[in-house]
Amino acid sequence: MDSTAPAPAPTAVGPASGEGSEDALGILSRVFGYDAFRGQQAAIIDRLASGGDAVVLMPTGGGKSLCYQIPALLRPGTGIVISPLIALMADQVAALEAVGIRAAFLNSTLEPYEAQMVEQRFLAGELDLLYMAPERLVLPRTIQLLQRAPLSLIAIDEAHCVSQWGHDFRPDYLGLAMLPEAFPGVPRVALTATATRATHEELTQRLRLEGAEHFVASFDRPNIQYRIEPKASPREQLLRLITAEHEGESGIVYCLSRKSVETTAQWLADRGIPALPYHAGLDAAVRRDHQERFLRAEGLIMVATIAFGMGIDKPDVRFVAHLDMPKSIEGYYQETGRAGRDGQPSTAWMAYGLGDVVSQRRFIDQSEGTEEFKASARAHLDAMLALCETITCRRVQLLRYFGQDGEPCGNCDTCLHPPQTWDGTVAAQKALSAVIRLDRERGQRFGAGHIVEVLLGKESERSRQGRHQELSVWGIGTEHSDREWRPVLRQLVARGCLEAVGDYGVLVLGPAAGPVLRGEETVQLAVDRAPSGRSRRGAAGGGGGSKPRAADSLSGEDARAFEALRAWRTSVAQEKGIPPYMVFSDATLVGIVQARPTSTGALAGVSGLGAKKLADYGDQVLEVLAGLD
Repeated sequence: MDSTAPAPAPTAVGPASGEGSEDALGILSRVFGYDAFRGQQAAIIDRLASGGDAVVLMPTGGGKSLCYQIPALLRPGTGIVISPLIALMADQVAALEAVGIRAAFLNSTLEPYEAQMVEQRFLAGELDLLYMAPERLVLPRTIQLLQRAPLSLIAIDEAHCVSQWGHDFRPDYLGLAMLPEAFPGVPRVALTATATRATHEELTQRLRLEGAEHFVASFDRPNIQYRIEPKASPREQLLRLITAEHEGESGIVYCLSRKSVETTAQWLADRGIPALPYHAGLDAAVRRDHQERFLRAEGLIMVATIAFGMGIDKPDVRFVAHLDMPKSIEGYYQETGRAGRDGQPSTAWMAYGLGDVVSQRRFIDQSEGTEEFKASARAHLDAMLALCETITCRRVQLLRYFGQDGEPCGNCDTCLHPPQTWDGTVAAQKALSAVIRLDRERGQRFGAGHIVEVLLGKESERSRQGRHQELSVWGIGTEHSDREWRPVLRQLVARGCLEAVGDYGVLVLGPAAGPVLRGEETVQLAVDRAPSGRSRRGAAGGGGGSKPRAADSLSGEDARAFEALRAWRTSVAQEKGIPPYMVFSDATLVGIVQARPTSTGALAGVSGLGAKKLADYGDQVLEVLAGLD
């Protein structure tokens, strides 16, 4: 079941419109067009529908939204959905309206008369769901408004934002602790796709959900192939990824700085790759336009800082690429989770280098947070480093970070192409000794580049001025090349044997250096992975070209029918001013092709096609199929 794809229903649904007898499964079928719930969805819905509170940890694409949408339709009153990004509320509401759910939003993008109309609809009981940001909800005027009409439930989306030690803290979320007093008896549900055990505990406490039932699904996203490779020429590496594996497909590219975002977007555009920039420094109207174009277009790439992406509902993002290392595994997991929401094979790719570590350390050291906050940030970064340098299954390490077990997946780079390892104990001791001698005998600290020069005995102005040729470590590492030494230093940083500190990333001994220097611990190092110049799509189970992954199994007349339906979908979406996936998902189009219905009754049996969409589009779909004969 693809619960990320919108599907139909009559103009009004649930008890709010006088239909109190229908159960959850009936709404799932009639409104959303699916025959069965996935995982814990049914249990969560039952908990909320019966008036209980819940905390839900479920991966992106796992169907979290259904967990509060259906109880809101089952219970009398309006469901309130708290969402952190107002830029996406209009699309979320449009997707609900497309399936016949009466929805609206209250935020600063509305004119005063528009907001008043929404409030009147709410007070008249004409809304099933009402979206708003946390800063609006906590206003006294909003609380008074919501207290004047029955509420079916309150859903707190992206609930990890309440965690002060998390990767995406939003101070406005702290005000939501007042909800049980302001709205006694109204069931609450906190939902997130990104939470460690510590964040889980913190959000439960801060949102005062101690009595809630907890539902924790596996964070595994088996359709995503995780790949991390060393930086060489990162933009060229990115271009190979796009042209070899994702040509004509939608993707997101994350960069660390605004300047890098703009130059990378332009660089791709100059090479014929449709790409747009997105960062907080752009004019609000430009950001809104770029976001809307990305959601509505097919095959467009968004190059962005982390300011872009939370809550993005576009199901057919086929790849997420990082040209710079994220600051935490939570951030990495959330950003990569924007790929493949439709369950089809997708790629999470990253180019990573020691310079990324230096940049992130500098951000932490220069931040205005407390020492406790900086220590937490460094711990997050260390975990991210370990993921980048692991020689075991990346998926297992990701799941372990979130407190879950997993087996080697066979669908990440370290599983598909296990890295070669070698006994790097002596090399590690030599590198650590070079750092010690430069510091203790010359009182000098250097970055990786000069450490390598000392190990190789390569003279430079710096070495001559510092008389480094006189050190006992001068030239002791000539058995390895410059290119071989750099990944050694990078891996020693990841292991905690070295630390990159200061504005220039000078290397100093880390806490794990002692046992290695004393010969008490051996060091297994990976042979550096060369940047891949070939497609790995075959290993991920996908095909080639620009055909959507959902249609990879189609050929001949079925492929022709799919493309005809896709063209029809695009024209309808343009006419209505909505993204194509709000008409039908690719998976639903494939279902239609495979069913080859000749009547609306047969069409109604396709997964993801409910009552309202059948009424809106059924005859048109049948006409498209008939025209192919």
